[in-house]
Amino acid sequence: MAERWINAGLLAGLGLVALWAWAAGAPFTVTLATKVAILALAAAGLNLALGIGGLVSLGHAVFFGIGGYAMGVLASHAQAYDPIFTRPFVFEGTKSMPFIWLAAIAVGALAAWVIGRISLRTSGVYFIMITLAFGQMFYYLAISWPAYGGEDGLSIYVRNGFPGLDTLDPIQFFGICFAILLIVLWCMARIAASPFGLALNAARQAPTRVMASGIDPDRLRLWAFVVSGAVTGLAGALYADLNRFVSPTMFSWQVSGELIVLIILGGVGRLCGPVAGAALFVVLEQWLGGLSEYWQVFLGLLLLAVVLAGRGGIVGLLARVPSRG
Repeated sequence: MAERWINAGLLAGLGLVALWAWAAGAPFTVTLATKVAILALAAAGLNLALGIGGLVSLGHAVFFGIGGYAMGVLASHAQAYDPIFTRPFVFEGTKSMPFIWLAAIAVGALAAWVIGRISLRTSGVYFIMITLAFGQMFYYLAISWPAYGGEDGLSIYVRNGFPGLDTLDPIQFFGICFAILLIVLWCMARIAASPFGLALNAARQAPTRVMASGIDPDRLRLWAFVVSGAVTGLAGALYADLNRFVSPTMFSWQVSGELIVLIILGGVGRLCGPVAGAALFVVLEQWLGGLSEYWQVFLGLLLLAVVLAGRGGIVGLLARVPSRG
């Protein structure tokens, strides 16, 4: 029960910070809140595979980057009035957010299915290294793709559109990202409580017993990986739209590592752990980053403290704090 209140407080706090910043005329703070929502969305996707399925993936930047490039390719062609293909019909790309989201989800899920089919033949450190290898493959592929900017990346001059909203208004774009985060978190909660989620959790803890009951653990992990890739791909499209820029760095292993850090800080397997971790990460990046270019050292110390003293992360720590009165 305590964790439900903590989750509600985290989400309400994120929304209230954005509204306060908008009312105070601080668009940069609204943008930071939007970044928190998007990073939390990406980490929520990984949290399904890592927190429930026990799959430590160092290649989730693949899906984040694929989602970003799905946005970049579709929007750049629509922006330049240059068809992506002309047969069997002419398709000039699109500036519509809903269509771009569907494309990002589709390519993220497809990439996760292919990578999962290969990677899940292994386990442990071998799984980690294979997913890392896929991330590096896509990173160098993006660098060697001159049609879409190569290592310089690809700029989108105008943010994509959403029916009835001005997406260039920071608070309205935040509202879109925040609404998507709420929907995904609700879906994640439903998945975790469903027979699929319970079986996936059991496969993480006792795969032999799950197999003895007639359920294939690898099949469960594969579908969890696919859903995880789809959600992270959607987050990549939103992140690219936030910055109006996409580059090969979205595929880098550092991005995959940051997503894992967000989950560990917030709480592995906790529904709103990614929200708490993303909020703390962005705050530290802005606050400590202004004091020293080596701010990651302090982040590392904090991560070490969480791992050693509070394995439930921020959410787990707050849930254990006794109430007064």
